[in-house]
Amino acid sequence: MKVLSMTPTRLVVAMAVAGLLGGAGATFLAGSRAQAAVDASSPPAITAAAPAPAVFGAPDFSQITARYGAAVVNISVSGMRQVSNSADDGPGADNGGIPGMDPSDPFFEFFRRFHGGPRGQQGPSQIPVRGQGSGFIISSDGLIMTNAHVVRDAKDVTVKLTDRREFQAKVLGADQRTDVAVLKIDAKNLPVVPVGKTSELKVGEWVLAIGSPFGFENSVSAGVVSAKGRSLPDENFVPFIQTDVAVNPGNSGGPLLNSRGEVVGINSQIYSRTGGYQGLSFAIPIDLAAKIKDQIVATGKANHARLGVTIQEVNQTLADSFKLDKPEGALVASVDPGSPAEQAGLRPGDVIIKANGQPIVSSGDLPAIIGLAAPGDKARLELVRQGAREEVTATLADANQKSAKVASADKSVGKGKLGLALRALQPSERSEAGLDSGMLVEDASGPAADAGVRPGDVLVSVNGMPVKSVEQVRAVLARADKSVALLIQRDGRRIFVPVRVG
Repeated sequence: MKVLSMTPTRLVVAMAVAGLLGGAGATFLAGSRAQAAVDASSPPAITAAAPAPAVFGAPDFSQITARYGAAVVNISVSGMRQVSNSADDGPGADNGGIPGMDPSDPFFEFFRRFHGGPRGQQGPSQIPVRGQGSGFIISSDGLIMTNAHVVRDAKDVTVKLTDRREFQAKVLGADQRTDVAVLKIDAKNLPVVPVGKTSELKVGEWVLAIGSPFGFENSVSAGVVSAKGRSLPDENFVPFIQTDVAVNPGNSGGPLLNSRGEVVGINSQIYSRTGGYQGLSFAIPIDLAAKIKDQIVATGKANHARLGVTIQEVNQTLADSFKLDKPEGALVASVDPGSPAEQAGLRPGDVIIKANGQPIVSSGDLPAIIGLAAPGDKARLELVRQGAREEVTATLADANQKSAKVASADKSVGKGKLGLALRALQPSERSEAGLDSGMLVEDASGPAADAGVRPGDVLVSVNGMPVKSVEQVRAVLARADKSVALLIQRDGRRIFVPVRVG
């Protein structure tokens, strides 16, 4: 399981208010009916209707568990992972002397305490990998869905059913981008769980998780959907379902069920400072996972498309700078040379607000839509450029050729004048930076410095206008209202920095 990782739930049961339908309440209702009968011959009085008492409470998850719990399986894996044993190199160098071992692995503490891990040795070596997770059966002939990270580096995969039968499983395929894997066991007439639609899932709706936290098989936890469409760091292809369901290592790959007993997600990650559940868990939408599953079953792998842009979130300051009605969309910070985006005419400073007719509210919505398309598909993009709406069509490439990138924006902004000392780039500097124009930041103070601009940065554009002279920058600032968006290039990477100027 990943940390930011995993998924069961704490059972949150709303307290019912005592006496709403019984006792004095029942007498009052009976008395009201009697009084109505006595006054039947009198003109009806106009009175306000009393609202019906609201009834709160959780669904009866025991019936769902009894009916579909047998379709949830425990997965145990073992294998070998090649790692560097250098004390200051490679994964796990800071994990207590167990290079490459995931701290969420159930055997991590065992190896840390009793074996210590090989410190100070140079060169790669192999260490044993053991772990546990969960999964769920989607076809009676033994097709199982789980997380890709559950079976990563696994040589042997054992699936244990609730009736204690065990099977050796074959990994049909695993997609690391979406963290979805499909297994197959040689069995017949197995119990299955029905698959629902994430698109019909509502925030605030009750959900149930079944899995094997810390190896405790078929454990049940419940909670509510906290949010939908969450983007997580380095997880650009998945619009996660956020819940408050308690999940821990071992729950990874288990189903997230709605109150009808339908799978709506695959429990995948938790956000945690301790490695255990702290109130935030995330599930992969089943609508997405089902598409990946179909590709894996058909071809053994999943293909994702690539647009070829670096994007960032639009905050209020950037929305003001680009004359947007509201802070929504995906702001294009850079365009990869030769990419589908460049061929379609996308430019830095464009704000993509729709993709194939689907609104882009958060920047993470764009890679989620593009990543589910196939290489060669057409992407119809609606965007705002220099305050005007335009539409372009891009023919998507294969994501395996180059990963999509999301820029991180500095949220701090300053006030007052810009506070930049600029000079034109020398021809050699333009060539080294790969730019046709731009100005070098020699000094930064005031709002620009507060926003994160620093000496040595290259100012590429202001509000989407390429920068060629100080006079041009001053002209743009003179027309600016509250803020400007500075496109900064640093160490070969670009990002828009919003700066308040009024």
